[in-house]
Amino acid sequence: MSKNMSHPKQSSNSTMPNLSEGQLEILFRRLNLAHTRRIYQDLADRAEKENWGYRDFLALLLAEEVAHRKQTRLQRLTRKANFPFFKTIDEFDFSLQTTLRLSLLGSYLGPDFVSEGRSLIFCGKAGRGKTHLAVAIGYRAIQNGFETLSINAAELVEELSNASKQGRLQQSLLTYTHPHVLIVDEVGYLTYGPDAANVLFHVVNNRHLRKRPMIFTTNKPFSEWGKVLHDEDLAAAILDRILERGRVIHLDGPSWRTRHLNLEEPLPPAAERARISGIGVPEFSEPTSTCASLAEGRRIERPSLITMRWFSRPVADHSAVPSAGGEYGS
Repeated sequence: MSKNMSHPKQSSNSTMPNLSEGQLEILFRRLNLAHTRRIYQDLADRAEKENWGYRDFLALLLAEEVAHRKQTRLQRLTRKANFPFFKTIDEFDFSLQTTLRLSLLGSYLGPDFVSEGRSLIFCGKAGRGKTHLAVAIGYRAIQNGFETLSINAAELVEELSNASKQGRLQQSLLTYTHPHVLIVDEVGYLTYGPDAANVLFHVVNNRHLRKRPMIFTTNKPFSEWGKVLHDEDLAAAILDRILERGRVIHLDGPSWRTRHLNLEEPLPPAAERARISGIGVPEFSEPTSTCASLAEGRRIERPSLITMRWFSRPVADHSAVPSAGGEYGS
């Protein structure tokens, strides 16, 4: 190895340390340099053969250690995230969606998603990729250096309900309020206990106050969250906090699980449907909410408390909702 660095002159009494392999092992362990301990000899041999300088050898050794630690941390946080399965944004088939494009998710794939405390609600029928996108965004947050936790809504409600009965709710809340990103999957799929809204509100309110991002997936329109959670007022408060710095994304198209069966036939044009049914086409179509199509055509005579509180807001109230952009933005 060449000496391309200047060194201070040593006194006549000083000598270079002559460490054995065992002594080097002890030093590596003391400094917690497990990866360096495994690769240093091969790199040293290569450096001798290729006549590296001391600085080049040290730089590569340190770079290898840092890269290994980064990869180890990524693997550890991914396991800790409790994802139901592993998916990335590159694996999502946007061609099955009529309106959703990658550019609309760009700002949620960068570090600003976490630092600005944004939130997301993916809504749609089963099999449209809601959980896939939630996992992909959660994993991207891990890649950006943040912690993510994914939990099924029914499991979260059950665990916190039991903790509340045992007088340890505040302690159990830390599990869901500490991670930078929290994914609450499948809201509305299963039946919850009577205190579902109460315990979920504690989680959402705490994270909202601390500007910690949340991602929800649901197959229910917002007008039914009060029924699902057994409390119209708290359901409205939960949605209010999620969507203050959040966004609703509706997923349509065929189910990716059964798309090979062609079970869902495309609807005929509106005029053709009207001719078949015998009902005239209105001159002006009625406005619908983002998730209204999930109601499957049912006409709601009396809007729920949540619908009136959220969807009847003036446009000015939505000024806090971030626009899509960022890494993949237009």
